[in-house]
Amino acid sequence: MTKNNGLNVTVLAGGISHERDVSLRSGARLSDELRRAGHTVTVREPNATLFADLNDAAPDVVWPALHGAGGEDGALQSLLRARGIAYVGSDSEAAGLAWFKPTAKVLVDRAGFATPKWLSLPQETFRELGAGGVLGEVLAGIGTPAVVKPAQGGSAQGVTIVEDENALPRAMVDTYTYSETALVEQKVTGVELAITVIDTGDGPRALPAVEIEPVSGVYSFEARYNAGETMFYAPARIEDAVAERAAETAVQIHTLLGLRHISRIDVIVDAEGVVWFLEANMLPGLTETSLAPLAIQAAGLTLSSVYDELVRSAAA
Repeated sequence: MTKNNGLNVTVLAGGISHERDVSLRSGARLSDELRRAGHTVTVREPNATLFADLNDAAPDVVWPALHGAGGEDGALQSLLRARGIAYVGSDSEAAGLAWFKPTAKVLVDRAGFATPKWLSLPQETFRELGAGGVLGEVLAGIGTPAVVKPAQGGSAQGVTIVEDENALPRAMVDTYTYSETALVEQKVTGVELAITVIDTGDGPRALPAVEIEPVSGVYSFEARYNAGETMFYAPARIEDAVAERAAETAVQIHTLLGLRHISRIDVIVDAEGVVWFLEANMLPGLTETSLAPLAIQAAGLTLSSVYDELVRSAAA
């Protein structure tokens, strides 16, 4: 522990997933804010010498800012726990539930929350049953418009909104570039919200919802990380009663999945005010255009103070 009661924090960023660049940006911004809060911060890549280096460095807490496989699937968290290393974020079991979107949707659906009708398709299904037959069943069961996305991963990589059935084959191919399993959902029209949930030891609470309005109409990878591509409203431009219902839903889903410290629950509110669960992110992005930092600031909090509380909670 450092002299001014700051902690010795190791931030993990980079990795080899498709979201490497986003992770590096999250890690850089996170480390800046932690240093501003008085902590001693080391930023490093996960590699073959990681645990030997952690053993030598003996950090008080590790903050994995790793997006995609290797950071969000629970494997790293299992190893950190096995070594007795404190870390920020959900444990391995909860990470695994949130990481595989169909599993999260099953749990949320069984708990009585609304989530768009869906089906998940491993790539091998097409080899076994034939592409034509499988695509026909997808159209019969889900129809269009639909959203096709990887069953794992984030940052909208491999996501396609299918408005016409002729676009479905290409959408499936694009999705399989990022994951061996595709998730196909009915498209719900409404206001898209990202709700950050934080818990620094007093129980989970939702921060103001961030409303997402892409200029192109599609919240793609480019729209997420290029300034000016998306309009964000924090707090969201929705009625107070709807905002409260969405916040309660986010906290309940955070708790249902066993998430810890910080998460982001993505939902759509339709014209009738129904809150539809889309997915849960157990390791939300922290870049300059990410949604969790916008929510923190909309709550009247500073990034450094919230990140400080999270590392102290994890270390404790």
